[in-house]
Amino acid sequence: MINKMSAAAVAVWLGTVVTILSRSHADRNVYPSAGVLFVHVLEREYFKGEFPPYPKSGDASNDPITFNTNLMGYPDRPGWLRYIQRTPHSDGVLYGSPTAEHVGKPNIIEITAYNRRTFETARHNLVINIMATEEFPLPFQAEFYIRNMNVEEMLASEVLGDFLGAVKNVWQPERLNAINITSALDRGGRVPLPINNLKEGVYVMVGADVPFSSCLREVESPHNQLRCSQEMEPVISCDKKFRAQFHIDWCKISLVDINKVVPVYITRPDPGTGVLPEFGVYKPPSESLKRRDYFSDFLVTLAVPSAVAVVLLFILGYTLCCRREGVIQLVHHSAIQKSTKELRSMSKNREISWPLSTLPVFNPVSGEVVPPIHPDNYETTSMPLMQTQTNLQNQITIPQQRPSGKWYS
Repeated sequence: MINKMSAAAVAVWLGTVVTILSRSHADRNVYPSAGVLFVHVLEREYFKGEFPPYPKSGDASNDPITFNTNLMGYPDRPGWLRYIQRTPHSDGVLYGSPTAEHVGKPNIIEITAYNRRTFETARHNLVINIMATEEFPLPFQAEFYIRNMNVEEMLASEVLGDFLGAVKNVWQPERLNAINITSALDRGGRVPLPINNLKEGVYVMVGADVPFSSCLREVESPHNQLRCSQEMEPVISCDKKFRAQFHIDWCKISLVDINKVVPVYITRPDPGTGVLPEFGVYKPPSESLKRRDYFSDFLVTLAVPSAVAVVLLFILGYTLCCRREGVIQLVHHSAIQKSTKELRSMSKNREISWPLSTLPVFNPVSGEVVPPIHPDNYETTSMPLMQTQTNLQNQITIPQQRPSGKWYS
């Protein structure tokens, strides 16, 4: 019984492995038409089964998964094919519009899914077989700029269907299809500020088999052209049919009739065989190098600047020592140096004799000179040069002479 159960478990396990391998390596073929918008959604649910589940069976699996897409054998995708995925928890989208020159060239796109929780990968190939049809591209093409949409929102089938229905209402064609969708960021737009739920904007090109309606032609009127040049909203009668869901910038609408477009042929030069013409036998440089004399380089590098420095030094010495202006400058400089030296020596030695201007007034009759009022250890650095009468404690009163010639003390 145990052997049967184990054999059944092994069989189930092998079946699971085979299923994973077949889903990982199976090629999926799609057949878009040239001149028609191609959209392929990389669903996260499709790849979740290829990664191991959570350890606990009751946990919900919401692994962050990102995708990498490239043309087989190349690091990037074809030029007409774009890819976008906002967050690791949202689906990826491949979209673009192949042209007639891509018809008959199958493009094998390698899709690699990365599980950011387990760091495992899963891969499968998408084979794009571009078909040619006589119906496409349609001759009358109009490109609208929708301000309140992002490219991944516009690529949703419901939103794109609503927009094509609104265009069909105002155009009334028999056949109408989306040709291309481009993000405004790919056309030089700026990333909006993360406020007020602002969108990047998206350009949507549609094609029809009948000429443009009068409503679409209103944007070409001189009045609306003037309003657009003044950055004002033009007056379009059918704008209300879009305004409920889509905010269209009518100044950026483009109407093209491809039957009237003059084709431009670019002449390219013959690429040639890729083989260089004959220029003779290649001669590599000799293994033995010739000896080089660096004496001339030495003269130029050292001798010439040294000679110029000597000449400048001689001119400077002659100007300072032999010219009258130079001698005067030297004398002034010497006098300034001498005075500075004397002042510095006086500031260092405070025990010098005091000048007469700092001594008290002496008696003019007896000639007696009163000794200085400060002792020997008196701090002289803060003493003023000229003392006032209030500061002189031992001031001697000078006798004054009367008119009679007698002196009174």
